[in-house]
Amino acid sequence: MDLSVFLGSAVLSFVLLAIGWRLGILDHDSPEWTWVSLVLLIDVAHVWSTSFRVYFDFEELKRRIWLYVLVPVFGYALGAALYSEGELVFWRALAAAAVFHFVRQQYGWVALYRRKLGETEKWTWWIDAAAIYLATIYPLAYWMTHLPRNFQWFVQKDFFDLPVLVDSVLFPAYLLALLAYAAKSGYLYRTRRVSNIGKDIVVITTAACWYAGIVLFNSDYAFTVTNVIIHGVPYFALIYFYAKSRHSAAGSVYRAFSSNWIVFLATLWAFAYVEELFWHRGVWHEKNWLFGANWDWTDLKPYLVPLFAVPQLTHYVLDGFIWRRRNNANFKLV
Repeated sequence: MDLSVFLGSAVLSFVLLAIGWRLGILDHDSPEWTWVSLVLLIDVAHVWSTSFRVYFDFEELKRRIWLYVLVPVFGYALGAALYSEGELVFWRALAAAAVFHFVRQQYGWVALYRRKLGETEKWTWWIDAAAIYLATIYPLAYWMTHLPRNFQWFVQKDFFDLPVLVDSVLFPAYLLALLAYAAKSGYLYRTRRVSNIGKDIVVITTAACWYAGIVLFNSDYAFTVTNVIIHGVPYFALIYFYAKSRHSAAGSVYRAFSSNWIVFLATLWAFAYVEELFWHRGVWHEKNWLFGANWDWTDLKPYLVPLFAVPQLTHYVLDGFIWRRRNNANFKLV
């Protein structure tokens, strides 16, 4: 799984980056095929994969029913309250939640591989945590100190400007953290013959993709191919393996929709398409060739935009609960 999912995702990202360079699209808006294949079929669809972990698994849903019901309810209420203060207030809050989720997911993979090999030493944790956090936080800081960029998270100006001093302070720490990680890994292998290939792959691919997509290139296409794939594809794999592990206890419908990769992905793609249909016909008024004619819901946007964002916000919040070992005594990751 380490090579095919994590390394494979990064390799695919850089292959697509090279293709984009060869086609001359790095300095232009991302083509429509990029949006469909990466944003719709990976980024949006992976949000819905949380349903296989929670809402389609009735035993899990009943186990913590209040958490799983109240998160989307309160998420909508909070979103509506923020939107009432202004569209940009809402989008900045959602972007902050998304960024936190993306950063924490990469740390989560590192923590997973530490647990898998029984790594408990505190000094190695500090080095690992510093490396993975700075591998993600420094590119974000660079982004926010070099605004405007040719790409954004959700909408224009959803990131705050930061003083250039932040970049100047974080860059040496970023380099030091990655060098310390490399030195620590080399030291452990030489002295104890201990290596954690899966964790190394996560740290290296995260650092490479985030730096290339945000710092090295100022390109919407480059950001999309390097950001979306390494975030969404491993999550697909995690949820799919979880769903397969639940087959003996889950109902027939759950087993049917997760019976193989094709059915699993097709289910998520269907949900993703329906969600984006509402977004594009009702809010963005884009991609009529894929979703059809626009709907005039201008007066309803303060209520509908927070509603359409509920799947994303629910995914961001629940992801902080559903993989914690202390809250999931019976959960075993394959």
